[in-house]
Amino acid sequence: MARDIFHSNVRDALIKDGWVITHDPYELEMGSPDYEIDLGAEKIIAAQKGVEKIAVEVKSFVGKSAGYEFHQAVGQYRNYKSALDDIEPERVIFLAISEDIYESFFKLPFPQKRLNEDKINLLVFSITDKIIVQWIRQ
Repeated sequence: MARDIFHSNVRDALIKDGWVITHDPYELEMGSPDYEIDLGAEKIIAAQKGVEKIAVEVKSFVGKSAGYEFHQAVGQYRNYKSALDDIEPERVIFLAISEDIYESFFKLPFPQKRLNEDKINLLVFSITDKIIVQWIRQ
């Protein structure tokens, strides 16, 4: 599977935020089809709470149509979430997008409606600073 152009930016941002990368990629063996989510990570939250586990699908949105890329990303996210629910339900999936695309596209009414309806979690990152700007959990 080809890596997204911002893969290393998100990986670096997660590490800076205290996450340990456990999978690169996170392979979901479902028989057919098998899926690969870009990253799997863990972070110790507190001694009594244990470990939080996430999966992160990175999307660049650098094509001609943000709408078309959004359509693809939502479908991919839903498939991955469904597979994770069966295999590792405690792992929370996030769609990683740049701060620029979040501000210019994801705040529009229709993308907001779809994010809410499908309960899509976002990890918003800075391309240049390689940091996580915002976690948005639905």
